[in-house]
Parts: sequence; structure tokens; C-alpha cells
Amino acid sequence: MSGEAFKQDCIEIAVEQYAKGRISRRDFVAALGALGVLPMVGAQDASAQAKEFVLANWGGDAVKAMDEAFGQSFAKDKGVKFVIDSSGPSLGKIKAMVESRNVTWDVCDSGAGTSFDLGRQGLLEPIDYAIVDKKTMPEAFALPWGAAASAFSNVLAYDTAKVGANPPKNWADLWDVKKYPGKRTMWKNMFTVLETALMADGVAPDKVYPIDVKRAFAKVKELKPHVNFWNSGAESQQMLRDGEVVMGNVWNTRAKIVEQDTKGRVTWTWEQGIINPGIWVIPKGNPAGKLAQDFIQSTMAPERQIVLLRTLGSGPANAAASALVPEELKRTNPTYGPNAAKQIYINAFWYADHYTKTYQDFLDLISS
Repeated sequence: MSGEAFKQDCIEIAVEQYAKGRISRRDFVAALGALGVLPMVGAQDASAQAKEFVLANWGGDAVKAMDEAFGQSFAKDKGVKFVIDSSGPSLGKIKAMVESRNVTWDVCDSGAGTSFDLGRQGLLEPIDYAIVDKKTMPEAFALPWGAAASAFSNVLAYDTAKVGANPPKNWADLWDVKKYPGKRTMWKNMFTVLETALMADGVAPDKVYPIDVKRAFAKVKELKPHVNFWNSGAESQQMLRDGEVVMGNVWNTRAKIVEQDTKGRVTWTWEQGIINPGIWVIPKGNPAGKLAQDFIQSTMAPERQIVLLRTLGSGPANAAASALVPEELKRTNPTYGPNAAKQIYINAFWYADHYTKTYQDFLDLISS
């Protein structure tokens, strides 16, 4: 699902930025901690603990460095030991674990779509909003079986050297191959591609949902000969950096990095962007019980969410974080008021009802 892929991409960005010297070791460690990549605990050490808390994430480098991240402060507050399983909490793995009644994970990095899919099957614990404060996140991020501490956007990024003096302003320009000749790029996934197609076809942003799939498919088919689809965030970044494409629909985190890499040659607009939540879920019957709800609440702390913005470009979900955002970071923050006002929030409820029956048709469309 989109949230899972994005979080894995954030880990890759953190490693890349640290390697380039763009962020400090302190910020690197804090960023991975805020993403939920917590310290590995050896089997012998873990077995000696009376209580432990297991977070399933998508892994990444320098996991041991997470001893300095927010995970340890939570461990100290609650008297637990943190363990990370970095094998990747895919939908299938969570489902198998719960159905076999052999649950070893307490909280998982996941996505909005996965939360609905598993939640409706009775495989996730509902989020307890008596513990997790709904006021710390947008309404669209407080889902029945998932809650978000961060946000990212799909935005229109473009190469200023190729678009001339009149840069693209919205998705209609992405489809205008006469005005802006050259290849485009977008994710090889239906998430946000259908929304951009409808807006390009003249649908007002506030009328995008419910998605008219037939109309969106027709618009995607129109542009398909001009599109190089990306499979990973790194691939979308490379296409733009190398000049392989003129513009495209990419994650704002990658747009930020490629802007740095190209010294501003590639940039982006927030206009008609699509804001997505990064979701935590709790497998049904998790060993730590209600402590998982406390952990999710702890990730809503504004100062922790600011770390992701500073290092990766993921925006804080908590509006209280706005006061902590340095002036120089406001431009790159997807949830900053003026930026968010130009965008729409993805409708996770629509995807929950339509993803399964629409996704394969979308793949067939773009591969035919």
C-alpha cells in the first residue's frame, strides 16, 4: 500500500542524506526513531526482559544507533525494552500472524489502505481515541484502525531547464504534451494517479471524490504513451535528476532531494498536491496490549514530528508543531498552512471500498 512504500522510502532518504553530510548524526538517529526504526535488541538481552515492546518496520541502516532515539525515552517512561523486527510488516504477514494466533508485533508501520483491509477482517485493534488524541492530527488521519503522526504529499515536480519561462502550474499541464514536450513520470500504482487524472480533466479538487474511475482511466490512457512509470521513490528522483523526464507526479520528499541535487534546476509546486498520512496499526492480540496505544500517542509529540520534516521532508500531523517549524523549512512542509491550502487530502475511505477491484484494472491499463 502507499503508506508502506513511502515509509520504506523515507528510511532510504535518511540514509542517503546522512551519507551526503546534509543532516547530522543526531538528526539521522532521531529521524529513524520518529519513523519507528528502533534499536535492535539481541536475543539474549530480549529474553532477559520481563516486558518488551516490539515494533515492526521496514528496516534500514544504522538500526543500532536508535538507542539514542525517542524509543528509549518511551522505554524509560513505561519500563519496557524495545525490539524491532525489520522484516517488513506487509499486509500478508500481519494477516498470517493474527490468524495463527502467534502475534509478536505490537505496532506496525503501515498504510491507510492496509488498515482498512485488515481492520474490516477483524485483524487489527481499533485505535483507542480515549488514549490517542484525535486533536493532534487532521480528521483524515484519525482512522478506525490506524492513526498518523506524519504526512507526505504527491506533488508536480518539473525540470526548469526543459519547461521554459512558463513553468507548469497544475496537473492539466502535466497532460499538455504540446505545450511541454517530453516524457513524464508517475507511480506505477493507482494511488494519486487517478486523482491527478481527474483534476487534469477539469474536475475541481473538492469534487475529486468519489473517484470516477472510468473517466480517470480514460485520461490516464491518453497520457500513457508519454509516461515512464516509477517503481520506487529513488527511481523517480533519478529520472528527474538525469533529465530523462520533463516533469512528474512524485513524493514531495523526493522532490526536495532532487531540488538540492540539481541546485534548483528541478523544483515543484504544491498546487493540487495530494496529502497522504503515514499510518500506525496494531495487530489484533498484540502482546503489549494497551501499551501500543500509549506508544502511538507518544509519536504525536510535536518535537518528534519536526525531526522528520527537517531531515526527510515529511510534514508533522500535529498542528501544534507549526510553532516549532523554522522559517526556512516552511516552504518544504506539506502541512504548512499556505501549502496545505493548495492541496487535497487523500480519501482513505474511498480506497478502502474500491482498491481491490480497481487496482488490477489499473495495472492492466498501464501495461497494455
